[in-house]
Amino acid sequence: MIKLVALDMDGTLLDSKKQLPGDFIPWVKKHDELKIVIASGRQYYTLEKDFETIRDELVFIADNGALVFAKGEIIYKDPMKKEAVKKSLDIVKQINTEYKEKTGDKEDLAYAIACGVKCAYYTTTDEEVKNNTFMYYVRKEWIESFDKLPDDDIVKVAIFFKGKQAEANLAKITALVEKETVAPVLSGVSWIDIANAGINKGSAVKQIQKTYGITAKESMAFGDYLNDYDLLAAVEESYAMANGHEKIKEMAKHQTASNDEDGVMKILRNL
Repeated sequence: MIKLVALDMDGTLLDSKKQLPGDFIPWVKKHDELKIVIASGRQYYTLEKDFETIRDELVFIADNGALVFAKGEIIYKDPMKKEAVKKSLDIVKQINTEYKEKTGDKEDLAYAIACGVKCAYYTTTDEEVKNNTFMYYVRKEWIESFDKLPDDDIVKVAIFFKGKQAEANLAKITALVEKETVAPVLSGVSWIDIANAGINKGSAVKQIQKTYGITAKESMAFGDYLNDYDLLAAVEESYAMANGHEKIKEMAKHQTASNDEDGVMKILRNL
């Protein structure tokens, strides 16, 4: 008997046009016996806006597991230490310095967003980066420098790579971070997120399972990218999308159709 259903957003529940399946919200309303979890790298306030009409019927894992919200309230958070935030931001500077020296390019390759509980903070004026940032962060604030971060709990440093170069730079970032305190995760073709080590969608869903007395055997999850790996590992019934990363398809118990072929709803309608 399934009691919890956890769903990644981009590449999973949403199609390539970033649209929800037409019958998802009605399906949620019909199944108040289930704990339905939206598990995303997105900011909570973006998710809250996306699901405004059913917000209180869902649990939200935001920022890849660093924050969990229910009925508009934080039920779990894991902020980074200030030294870890600074180290992560310095890594972005180092990557850009090495990139410019190697290529002679005057433009940065990587751009950081400091993701707080209250707001997301960015320093760039680059339109491409801003457009991609604004897609995922509704509450955001431009600041002159990361040395002037407002008083907020930073839970994640998101890094946007131009030219979809995130995966190509993952090994470099992994080598640079202090593994005992923080860890990077590939969350899209253009994004790498750095958060506290051990913090991910899987650790967050385990907190939810513990809070509501639900076991892994009673849980189902859907995902497509590497930041969904731990989420799928935390449940008995794991589903990889046909459009997913090969490593996700290899580890998941099941596979469903792609996000553009209604893959999630094809399973949920028959749950």
